[in-house]
Amino acid sequence: MKSKDKHDNQYVSALQVARHAGVSRSAVSRAFTPGASVSAKKREKIMEAAEALGYQVNDLARGLLARRSRLVGLVVTQPELGYRSHLVAALTKALIHRGSVPIVINTGRTEEELVAAQKILFGYRAEATIILSGSPPSSFVDLARRNGQPLIVLGRSETGADDVNIDNEGAGREAARFFVAGGATRLGFAGALSRAPTTVERERGFVQEAQFRGCATVIGDGGNSDYAGGQEAARQLFERVSDWPQAVFCVNDLVAFGLIDYVRKQTRLVIPDDLSVIGFDDVPEASWDAYNLTTFRQDPATMAAHAVALLDRRLAEPDRPPAHERLATLLILRESARIPAGYESLRPCRSARILSDGTAE
Repeated sequence: MKSKDKHDNQYVSALQVARHAGVSRSAVSRAFTPGASVSAKKREKIMEAAEALGYQVNDLARGLLARRSRLVGLVVTQPELGYRSHLVAALTKALIHRGSVPIVINTGRTEEELVAAQKILFGYRAEATIILSGSPPSSFVDLARRNGQPLIVLGRSETGADDVNIDNEGAGREAARFFVAGGATRLGFAGALSRAPTTVERERGFVQEAQFRGCATVIGDGGNSDYAGGQEAARQLFERVSDWPQAVFCVNDLVAFGLIDYVRKQTRLVIPDDLSVIGFDDVPEASWDAYNLTTFRQDPATMAAHAVALLDRRLAEPDRPPAHERLATLLILRESARIPAGYESLRPCRSARILSDGTAE
C-alpha cells in the first residue's frame, strides 16, 4: 500500500488505514470510537497503520453523520478590537478545552457581509452559537432560534436566551462616587454613538449617580467605542463646552486612550492633577507607562468560563428557563485618576490596587 505523498493534498481515509492494516473499514471506525468493541490485537494493528499513514479522524464528517456538530460559532463584529479580541481568545481556548471546534464569524458591517456570515454559521450546522456584546443585529439571534441552536449571549440580553453580563450600571455608579469622593463636581462621560447595550448601561449608572450627588454632567460621544471615538468624544468635552469636566468616565479603555492622548496634545490639563480618567475593561495596554489607566477590570477568562458552563447546562437541559448571570467588576487603581483619601479602606469589596506582578495589595 502506497503511503500518502507529502505533496498529495488528499487526506488519508479510514479505508486506506483498513487496507494497510488488513482489517475492515468498520473495524477502523470502532477503533477510533471510545467504548466500541474491537480486540486489543486488532486495535494495535489499526493504530500502527494510522500512525504510519498520518491518519486523523474526520470529526466533521462523523458529527454530520450523527446529526450533531462539535462546532460552536462565535459571532462578533470587529473581533480584533480591544477587550473583544481578548474575549474571543479566551472563548476559543475554553471551547477547545471542552472538546468543541470554535469558528469565529466576523459579521462585518455591510448588509452583504452580514448575509455571508449568516450563511457560513448556519450552513455548517453549528452545535451552538455564542454572540458577543454590541453585535450582531437581532436577525442573527432570530435565525439561530429558528434553526434550533442553543444561544449564549455575552454583554447583552435577548429574550429567551442565556446571557452573561457585567454589572455595567453598578460600575458607572461607582465611577461617579469615586470622582465625587475625590472632590470633582463637574463630571464627563465619553461614550459612542453606536449605543451598544454596555455603553447605555454604563452611561445610565454614571449619570444617575452624578445627578443624585448634585454634580453637573456632560456627555461626549464618538462614532464608535474605539481610539478614534475617544478622540472625538474628547473634542466634544473640551472644545464645545466652556466649563471643562474635572473627571471623565470612558466607556472602555480604547476610548480612554484616545481621550488621554487628545487632552495631552490639545489642552494644558495635567492628568491626574487637573483631570481624572477612568476606563473600562483593563486590557493589557491599560497598565503601560504611557497610560497607567485606572479602570474597571472584566476578566475574559472568567467570562468565557461562565459562557461555556451555560452552554453545557443548556445542552443538558434544553427546556430549562433562560439563565441570566451578572459578574462583578474590580476597580483597578493606577495613576490616571486622583485616589480619594481612604477610598480603598471604605470600599474594600469593590476596589483594590493591583501591583505590577498582578497581585492585590
